[in-house]
Order: sequence, then C-alpha cells, then structure tokens
Amino acid sequence: MPDNDTSRLSRLTAILLLLQSRRLITATFLAQKFGISIRTVYRDIRALEAAGIPVTTEEGKGYSLMEGYVLPPVMFTETEANALITAEQLVATNKDASFVKSYRDALLKIKAILRYSAKDKADMLSERIAFRINPAGETTSNNLSVIQLAITNYALLSISYRAEDGKLTKRSIEPLGLYSTQENWILIAYCRLRGERRAFRLDRIEKLQDLYTPFEPHQFTLQQHFEECRAAAMTPDTRLS
Repeated sequence: MPDNDTSRLSRLTAILLLLQSRRLITATFLAQKFGISIRTVYRDIRALEAAGIPVTTEEGKGYSLMEGYVLPPVMFTETEANALITAEQLVATNKDASFVKSYRDALLKIKAILRYSAKDKADMLSERIAFRINPAGETTSNNLSVIQLAITNYALLSISYRAEDGKLTKRSIEPLGLYSTQENWILIAYCRLRGERRAFRLDRIEKLQDLYTPFEPHQFTLQQHFEECRAAAMTPDTRLS
C-alpha cells in the first residue's frame, strides 16, 4: 500500500477514535491536530460516512457519532496496555478510595478485551512495577467519584467541612474543578456560605451529599484559576475554607 494511503488510513482511524471519545469535534480542531486543510477534513468525514460510520454534522458546531452507535472494542497495542498497567500502579497510591476503585473497575473492563498474550504480559508487568508513594495504602477521602459527577452535571453539593482551625461548618457548594497535590485532592468550588470561590481539601470533608439540584454553569477552567492565583500572588490552595 502506498505511503500516502497508509497515512490516510491511520488518520481516518485516529479521527474515528476521537469521534468515539468526544461528544463534538470541529473541522478546525481536526485540521490543526493532523496538519491538514479543512477541505481534506471534509473529504475524510465523507470517507468515514461512505464506510458506514454514522457521523452526524451539527451546522456551525462540528461532528459527532450518532447517539447510541457503539464501535467494536478497540484493541490496544502492547505499549498502550503497558501504559495503562503502569498508571494503575500510580493510581493505587492515591489517597481517595473511590478514585482507586473506579480506575480498577474501568481497567478490568479494558483487560477483558486484550488478547491472551497481552493479558499475560500485563499481569506480569503489574507484579514488577511499583510506586513507593503512600506505601501503607493510607486513605484520606472517599468522595472523589461523587464530586467528579457533580462537576460534569453541575450538581449542587452539601458538605460538612472541618477548617484548619478545627471548626466544622455546613456548606452548599457549586463544584468547579479538582487538582491533586502529593498529599491531597483539592476541590475548587463556589461556596454559597462565603459568597465566593474557595478551595476545599477532600480529607477535611467529613460528610458529603449530592443535593441533585442543578446550578448555573460557571465560566471556569483550572488554568484560568491558577493564573488568577498567580496574579494575586498566592498559591491555588491559599484560600482553603
């Protein structure tokens, strides 16, 4: 097969994987990612449609796969499987129990579609890789999975939070973003009690409840948050509540 045909086949496969992993992709994004023209993107999309892939077009927005369409399981290369196994060992050191469980459950499903030879190698690698961070397996929180869902679904949370001075307060918060330090997960949220954006350490949340009440989405990114903190000459977790 000519090199240009091979290159296009690889690109079409990559586009299909992107469509599978994202709700919406623009032609501009695809053109920039693969270094091709917008016209070539249009041709690639038509080629996928001709191959029976149900690509839908939202005028002025982008492309997506038809809702409900399921692609056959993706086969991982050995190096990709090794990366997932290595990540599993790193995740195992995390101090949030819900995060560790969710990752292991997901990885179990991924392992189910590996070839037998790859499974054997993955099992061997699991026994030969370790991260000596949190070797005692200390758990300091168990709410990360619920908080992640609240962020993506704009769901209001109620928390009982113990501040650094030991005072316990009940808060209604609008979760915005999460980041991890070596010791703790930090939740950035709009605190209705304080009337402003605050940082909360997950290990200080003694009780958490999803109120199943939507809040108005914020224009927020962690990058923007960090930049604002730098501009104010403070670290991102300075304003721990």
